[in-house]
Amino acid sequence: MCGINGVVNCGDRETLARMTHVQAHRGPDDSGLWDRTFPDGSYIGLGSRRLAILDLSPLGHMPMCNEDRTVWITYNGEIYNFAELRHELESKGHHFTSHTDTEVIIHLYEQEGPDCVKRLNGMFAFAICDLRSTIPTLFVARDHFGIKPFYYFHDGARFAFASEIKALLQIPQIEAELDPESLHQYLTFLWVPDPRTMFCRILKLPAGHYATLRKGELKVTQYWDLTFPAANQTYTRSEADLAEEVRERFRRSVEAQMVSDVPIGAFLSAGLDSSAIVAMMCRATNQPVRTYTITFPRKYRVGETTLDDPEVATRLARHLGCENHRIVVEPDVTDLLPRLVWHMDEPTADPAIITAYLVCREARKQATVLLSGVGGDELFAGYRKHVAHYWAQAYGRVPPVVRRVAEAGLAALPSLRGTQLKGRVRLAKKMARSASLNPIDRFIANCTYLDEVQKSALYSSEMMAEASASDPAQQHRAGFDRVREADFLHQMLYLDTKIFMTSLNLTYNDKMSMASSVEVRVPFLDRELAEFVAWKIPPNMKLKGFLRPTKKYIFRKAMRDILPREVLQQPKAGFAAPVDYWLAHDLKEMVDDLLSPAQLSKRGLFQPAAVQRYIAEHRSGRQDWSMQLWQFLTLELWMQTFLDGGARKFEFELAPFGQVATA
Repeated sequence: MCGINGVVNCGDRETLARMTHVQAHRGPDDSGLWDRTFPDGSYIGLGSRRLAILDLSPLGHMPMCNEDRTVWITYNGEIYNFAELRHELESKGHHFTSHTDTEVIIHLYEQEGPDCVKRLNGMFAFAICDLRSTIPTLFVARDHFGIKPFYYFHDGARFAFASEIKALLQIPQIEAELDPESLHQYLTFLWVPDPRTMFCRILKLPAGHYATLRKGELKVTQYWDLTFPAANQTYTRSEADLAEEVRERFRRSVEAQMVSDVPIGAFLSAGLDSSAIVAMMCRATNQPVRTYTITFPRKYRVGETTLDDPEVATRLARHLGCENHRIVVEPDVTDLLPRLVWHMDEPTADPAIITAYLVCREARKQATVLLSGVGGDELFAGYRKHVAHYWAQAYGRVPPVVRRVAEAGLAALPSLRGTQLKGRVRLAKKMARSASLNPIDRFIANCTYLDEVQKSALYSSEMMAEASASDPAQQHRAGFDRVREADFLHQMLYLDTKIFMTSLNLTYNDKMSMASSVEVRVPFLDRELAEFVAWKIPPNMKLKGFLRPTKKYIFRKAMRDILPREVLQQPKAGFAAPVDYWLAHDLKEMVDDLLSPAQLSKRGLFQPAAVQRYIAEHRSGRQDWSMQLWQFLTLELWMQTFLDGGARKFEFELAPFGQVATA
């Protein structure tokens, strides 16, 4: 696991070194640079910060090259089938000097060229400079699901890439500038879908894609996509047979991802996904598995149904024979939030970034690698919005006059903040607003936090002119079109896997773990496991039932003899955050300061009176605008950090910039 970066015809070796240095948290164990100036004056440089996981010796130093120094790589990730690939490559005459997966990628690229990515099972983002012809070629790639990030800038002959945007901003030719179309998307979804970022001219290489740069021409190619059968597909295998194969494939994935030369552990929220991972880890080793559970003092949890009961995790760990480290936190969120905005690079209005960071920070004292349950909900249908589709179909059969009365009553309800009903009221209001829409628009509406009417009332006239021409859900609609022949549940799972999971969940898991120099692995996102679940498990075995369907039914069935009934039957659990409490207490002064009419007027993006209405309605309890206020607050912190120069504060806190090891 590493931080990678590189430049083509922009900046110099000093620039390359600064790009590498600002990502030091991603790789505290080693650093390296390689660069070359060619006879025509063109320049290529690669940089790396290394977090050593496999082969901790100096032989793992990057950038790394082949025997004749004509192929150079900088690489971030883990390849779980590297041992088999190495054996195959050795049989074809390739020679190795290290025991790293990095060197396997080099030789596999020599053997198969760009198609090498199709053979890799793991998470990765890498760049290879190929000097074997008279014209150098840069080959870059990102893993199938987008577990590892890859940001880039391209302008004619100039190209630059990095694991984090803050590294690209070290290049003099790249200025931090807000992209209005991306802001429109951010206010819709809480985050910006790939391939855009909140910065003008900085993009993400999409998941499952590679690109080649040759003579200034960038060609982006998709090499993999998750596909589903047609809706009329006939399924013949029994439930018991499928459950057994799901269990076996999942076991193999967990065991493959336990390969490490450093201490390894796992998140444990006691939800189904993290519990299943820990159970499989326990079966694969004779040593007690280290698990980490985060919780907050009781005062934070009043009225928060998403904050877990840590006793469930304690009982499960005892049942499985694990070490369970309960991390009770009461963070100084006013100090922490700006720092995490810097680590995230983009405004990401999901308060779960805070809990993700805190658990990784504490776990790093004992473990360098953690296994996470990200991906289970997207593969097996674990979200309420999947159920909401079927509820909406039933609701649509209710007479219109009854629906109008029900919707008027829901709209008049207060938020019921501070009670256990808060989450249900918020869900019911959102469903009532979207129930009359067609399935695609309903799904998009259920993923939306500010709709078009709300944003129109929020935007300044200047911002409205910039945003009105774009559809914030364009990637969503294109995704639905790609799987239009599949069952609608599978269409929803495709959208969640390709957009929601990649752009939000995987992004903040990478950034928050690497902020603490921790590698997070995701066993549910084994490519072969995901393809099997997509094609072989029928929709009614993922979401079973109608009015009160069982989510992730086949996976629960697969784990029935492995996990206690308490875990199998409890509601969805995750590492959530007490955003309501923070907004009412710790962050109240920050909200009043950063979202003041004077500050909003200075930015010129929003109508100050509109933002003040959100604040007033939330504090009075008339509406629950907690996520929307978190959006506004996160956005302002991001602008102060990246547009106003606040990032320098955090860059100065890094270790002194000095000599970097060279290849």
